[in-house]
Amino acid sequence: MAFQWQVDPQDLFVERYPQMVGTGLPKTDVDTVRAAITDMWLDGPGGWVREWSTLAEGYVAGGQHRLAALAYGWAKFPTLADESKRAALSDQVDQYLLAAPDFGLDFTRLTIEAPYRGMRVDVPVHLLTPPGWSAADPVLLVSGGVDSWKIDLHSLFADLALRTGMRVLAFDIPGTGETPVPMSADGGYGVVRAIIDRARTLGDGRVAHLGVSMGGWFAARSGLAAEVDAAIVLGGPIERAFDPDRAWVFGMRGIIGNAMGFDADPTDAELAQRMSQFSLRQWLDRDWNAPMLVLNGADDVHIPATDTLVFEGRRDTEVHLLPDTGHCAITKLPEATRIMIDWLDAARW
Repeated sequence: MAFQWQVDPQDLFVERYPQMVGTGLPKTDVDTVRAAITDMWLDGPGGWVREWSTLAEGYVAGGQHRLAALAYGWAKFPTLADESKRAALSDQVDQYLLAAPDFGLDFTRLTIEAPYRGMRVDVPVHLLTPPGWSAADPVLLVSGGVDSWKIDLHSLFADLALRTGMRVLAFDIPGTGETPVPMSADGGYGVVRAIIDRARTLGDGRVAHLGVSMGGWFAARSGLAAEVDAAIVLGGPIERAFDPDRAWVFGMRGIIGNAMGFDADPTDAELAQRMSQFSLRQWLDRDWNAPMLVLNGADDVHIPATDTLVFEGRRDTEVHLLPDTGHCAITKLPEATRIMIDWLDAARW
């Protein structure tokens, strides 16, 4: 189930340009694609998928598989709303696997079977193991959000593996990427719980859970329920982000609607009803949680600051709201990464 919706592609460049160049694509190449794109859904010259895929094909021809994977990642961005975007995801996976020998750490692609509403689904995940890691060390479970997925954030996840010495298990949250079920607060979290259980078998049994953006909701849920041994929430929505009167910017309404499994642009009432199920208030009201680190940018246009600050004063919880940066502190990601690494090193978990 998927749908297209009205979105100006240039608006997406306004928000995502720092991420596009910050994850490794040359600025001149991004500028060229930006100038060429005129329509989000056009299946032809000027269309989002066509122009990003053309860039990727150039990288493929030059044997630059990592750059090709990044470009195909932007081709399928922000959601798999049509066949051309699904094809771009398939191409991204192929190029990422070709790039794997040069990652500088051991890479394994495996499948985890998870329950979902009476069914069993297969979830492809990636295991990044740094040099010197042993089975006596913990595992760091990581995911992105509704539009930036495990391959898109490889540079962050590989950096965390190499700098912490932890084995990293990367997955796509439900409703995105290669996880084949809609995003939901009940069944969707059940899929993540199965991935947590598998992660416990891949190291010494301890699991820390980092979630970025909407992935931060799942990390907050697992941390508040103490279903992991430590949790990091980077830019995650918690409760106020799910208010029915919230404002939508940069195409996020359609992105969320697709992730939730709607097959047409939902009404305000339909979207509000589905989103209300995600509030973590019942878990916040409990005086119990695993050690947690919660951080975000103070100028986030998607997640209200209160969804970060609500964690202040909780037991075993550290909170950072970084000034002069936005969603997930993307323009200050090196600082946010240092905070996460320092916390993982010092946390009693």
